[in-house]
Order: sequence, then C-alpha cells, then structure tokens
Amino acid sequence: MPSIELQIENGVAKVTLNRPETFNSFNREMALLLQKTLDDCSTNDEVRAIVLTGNGKAFCAGQDLNEVTSPELNPGFRKILEEHYNPIIERIRTIEKPIIAAVNGVAAGAGANIALACDIVVAIDTASFIQAFSKIGLIPDSAGTFFLPRLIGLQKASALMMLGDKVSANEAEQLGMLYKVFSAETFEEEVVKLASKMAKMPTKALGLTKRLLNQSIVNNLDQQLAIESDLQIEAAESEDYSEGVNAFIEKRKPVFKGK
Repeated sequence: MPSIELQIENGVAKVTLNRPETFNSFNREMALLLQKTLDDCSTNDEVRAIVLTGNGKAFCAGQDLNEVTSPELNPGFRKILEEHYNPIIERIRTIEKPIIAAVNGVAAGAGANIALACDIVVAIDTASFIQAFSKIGLIPDSAGTFFLPRLIGLQKASALMMLGDKVSANEAEQLGMLYKVFSAETFEEEVVKLASKMAKMPTKALGLTKRLLNQSIVNNLDQQLAIESDLQIEAAESEDYSEGVNAFIEKRKPVFKGK
C-alpha cells in the first residue's frame, strides 16, 4: 500500500498519511511522497481545498525512530530536516489553497507541528498533541518553534515544548491551537462538510488571504497595508469577485470557480 493516499472528490483533495502500523510516523519515502502529492494538488485546478489526515488510530507520531536508529536506513538529521520536514512545511504555507488538518488521533513531534502549520486545524475529541522532542533529547522542529508561540503565547509554548506534556483536543481548542473539536461520531462528517464548504468559496481570495497572513508575521504595519492594497486589487480583478458581486445584486447564491 502507498504510504500516502490521495482521493479527489467535489473539489476536495483528501491526503491521508498511510502507515498505520507505525502510527503514521514519517520515513523518507513517506515524506518525499507527501511533498509530491502536495505539489500535484497545488497544480491541479480540480482541487480547491486540501484535507490532510491520518489512517488508523493516529494522525502522525512524527519521525519513525526505526529509520534514524538503523545504520542502513538513517539519512541523518540534516537530510531529514532539509529534505523531509522543511519542504513539507514550506509547501503547506505557500500552496494558495486552504489546507485543513483533520487530526484523527495522536499528533506527536513533527506530526503535531505539521498539523499546526495548516490553515485550519480540527480534531476528533479523542486526539492529543505532544511536543515529544524533549523526551528523547531533541529540540522541536518542523516550524513548531515558529507557529506554536504565535498560536498560544511564549509561556505556554515554552512549557509544552520543554515538559513534553500531552494536550487533549479540548484543551488545545481552549489554548487556541486549533479551530474546532468534533465528536468521534460526527468527526468525518464535519470534516467533509468543512472542506466542501471551503472548496465552494472564492478560493482565489482565500489563497491571497493566506499570502497576507504569511506576510503579517514579518511585516510592519506600513508594509502590511501596502501588500493588502496590492492583493486587494488582484482580488478585485478576479472572476470570483465579479461573480460574488453579481450574485449579491441578483439575490442568488454565487458559484465561485477559484479564478
């Protein structure tokens, strides 16, 4: 079975981490295949929204330690970071389509931080998040030190990263780590509903919004106002804007195409 599964339906690409026997932990093959799959979703006009989830009981347990402890298989930490995780994070943040992390179980280490890099994070009520790095003498990677403090503040982020505490889905929602928690009975249905809704939205504007949010992290106010002006002009020239205005005037539901 492939370590990444891709299913495209009604404008939504469902990307599933598929190594359930290892709690979807990453080896080199899965990391590279995820990058390729995200690239394919980025260039496929049929894809309007992306859902990233896991198969089985876990979302992702981070790095497969069997790989890094194997003399034959270990690619080394520099290669793991520069060729596996960093490119995944860069793709998640630069693909101008909404990416939803549907956390279906434990998200640990790099798995937790990949989820937090997505545009919207939702979780099943039995899920948990663990910054597991300190438990084996490592530091958080996969942009965890970038995103987590911005989501929940430096004090909480420091404690979770240094202590390696397990955070339940409900606590993660309260902290601001994720958007919503759904019950086990409704999780899959709610994920489909959310992704379908986003796929029908003006995804051209959503992509520009994502670009603005990325820039807001490093820009000062004047710089952000300037790029808002530029991208608002770009949005106003889109087919989606014309459709949205016409639908409003005609009192009908708009049909957006992401163009």
